[in-house]
Amino acid sequence: MTLLDLREAPLSVDEALDAVRHPGAGGVALFVGAVRDENDGHAVTHLEYEAHAPMAARELRAIADEIAAEVPGVRLAAVHRVGTLAVGEVAIVCAASAPHRAEAFRACRELVDRIKARLPVWKREHGPDGPYWVGWRDARCDGDEHGAAEGEAHEHGG
Repeated sequence: MTLLDLREAPLSVDEALDAVRHPGAGGVALFVGAVRDENDGHAVTHLEYEAHAPMAARELRAIADEIAAEVPGVRLAAVHRVGTLAVGEVAIVCAASAPHRAEAFRACRELVDRIKARLPVWKREHGPDGPYWVGWRDARCDGDEHGAAEGEAHEHGG
């Protein structure tokens, strides 16, 4: 069983764990990424995640299939929030089970890292300095200033 989803509703750690547990799973690894109150020296009051849902669903499936091919006996769960999240809210839950702990840790780490690098989800942080997209710079921008033309392929708490 594999659980892969994008949701506006709050995420459940128990749902992710239930999706990967089974009698042959000797190890289960879990990652929970939460919205933190600071990023790169800037205070954060809340953030918004936006996604291209059909593309994100395909990419989540591709990532899970890759890891399943690399780690025998693995089961995976990855659920990512979209919409507006307050500081402290859970932005992503990833879980992996495997026959042994080393494989479960490896699979969970790969799942988180690949999602962060490849998933078409963008983050806009809000704080006292105003809102800004995190992670990319529009060619029209110069200097180190944050502005509305910035965006990010992906960043998570943790």
